[in-house]
Amino acid sequence: MASTLVQPLAQQLGFAASDRVAIVHADDIGMCHAANAGAFDALANGVVTCGSIMVPCPWFREAADLARANPHFDLGVHLTLNSEWPQYRWGPVAGRDRVPSLLDEQGYLPRTLVEVLRAAKPAHVEIELRAQIETALAAGIDVTHLDAHMGTVLLDPFVGFYARLAQEYRLPVFAAQPDPAVLERAGLGAFVAVLRRGTEQIAAAGLPILDGVELFSLDFEAGAGESHTTTRLSRIGTGVTYLITHPARDGEELRAISPDAHARVFEHGFYGSQAGRDRFAKEGIRTVGMRALRDLVRAR
Repeated sequence: MASTLVQPLAQQLGFAASDRVAIVHADDIGMCHAANAGAFDALANGVVTCGSIMVPCPWFREAADLARANPHFDLGVHLTLNSEWPQYRWGPVAGRDRVPSLLDEQGYLPRTLVEVLRAAKPAHVEIELRAQIETALAAGIDVTHLDAHMGTVLLDPFVGFYARLAQEYRLPVFAAQPDPAVLERAGLGAFVAVLRRGTEQIAAAGLPILDGVELFSLDFEAGAGESHTTTRLSRIGTGVTYLITHPARDGEELRAISPDAHARVFEHGFYGSQAGRDRFAKEGIRTVGMRALRDLVRAR
């Protein structure tokens, strides 16, 4: 069912047409304990408005316990088809025997988007995505939305499942009109047409499309967080922009897993603090979570 709403998304959410509105999103919850600690602290004390949980990851159960204990937090499922780290790995939720084309040579989800595109059978992808959503719901998480780890499910031939599952569960998704300049800057210029087709499928399913996305969460060297964040905030225009963050608490665990640990720690310190809240207020950036979009979807 195609949407009949013609009002801009910001106005559907109660903002003015001239407002700069950010969905401040914490990715990778459940990936490790440090990610859980940083994200839930940022949700409680910072400017982060929502986040999404990686169901296949080793620390999913802790994330689910925290979600149940804090039902007011706005949490979705970070649909995951990749396990990207060199030593720290995870496999499919549906079971290795049910989705064998989603396994790499070590028996885990593939590291890269290209590996998934090359080997994954669409039927196995649909089984795995549904299993992740059902596992989150069974764990007592009030799922508010779906989004895409590393963007993999936004590509053909998987985006149709993304749209269909969102429609079936009556959930909004991370989907924005592709900006060629932004994608080129992210090294994804070749995917503009593919992402545009995917966005059209999602819109045709009657789901809201965001006005923009700020992708460059972890793209800075140690010590450059302040200037990088200033640039990111300057890119938030009028309408509703999905601002991706990866807050995590510092420690040996995080530094052993991730070469961009410094960036995750900075984002916890900024987006998880009163300083972040004050900065958004000074910049005149309004904020909203994905639960508000779920209310729109379920009111139709």
